[in-house]
Amino acid sequence: MSTLARFARAEWRPLVSTVRDALVARRWRAVPMTLAAVCLTALLQYVQNRSWGYQFVQNVGAVRADDPLWLALLRTPLSLFVPALDLPVWGALAQILLVFGIAEICLGRRRALLIASVATLAGTLYARVGIELGPGSPVGLPASDARVVDTGPSAAVVGLALYVCWRHRAYCTAALVSALMVVEVIVKDNLAGKEHLAAIAAVLVLCALSAVLHRGGGKRSGSASRYGFGSGEKPPIQS
Repeated sequence: MSTLARFARAEWRPLVSTVRDALVARRWRAVPMTLAAVCLTALLQYVQNRSWGYQFVQNVGAVRADDPLWLALLRTPLSLFVPALDLPVWGALAQILLVFGIAEICLGRRRALLIASVATLAGTLYARVGIELGPGSPVGLPASDARVVDTGPSAAVVGLALYVCWRHRAYCTAALVSALMVVEVIVKDNLAGKEHLAAIAAVLVLCALSAVLHRGGGKRSGSASRYGFGSGEKPPIQS
């Protein structure tokens, strides 16, 4: 066996085994949330590309930094499923099907939604802070970004991918995902790229919190496992 094959086996075997067992046992019934997310994203893409539906989707699911905070928070849950108009929708659908599906199997439905929501919310809140800091700050943003729509499902995808890799000890893959997001910002310095980095930072905080709770032992460790933040046991096959 080659060195690359041994590395891939060590890196991805626990993750692949968990996903394979769930799909063999339950097939598509293992990922109902993911299938619903794919259908909802496709529906919103169809509606927002119709002359009668564009403004409706903007009103219910488009988040911008110049929106009132209460309105942005109200729209944030649906914004996870509003794909960018300037990118091919099949890319967003493929990302959701793959990453959301793996996360739903490995983490459970509620925990996957929690991680996705935290990642998306981190990007949304970062945009406001970055604009307040201004372009003079290393993490600041120009005022024009206040009118740019947030990333949609991509921040959630990045956050889920990172958390699943950490949970299954695929640390090299997690590092690669993070490095690619850094390269994205270097090559194309835009709001979406920086929101991806904010999502990574938020998920890393969750990973650190999980590790601390797990090391606490006893009652704290049991609580962490119950709420999905323990990392010492094999993740559940299904929700």
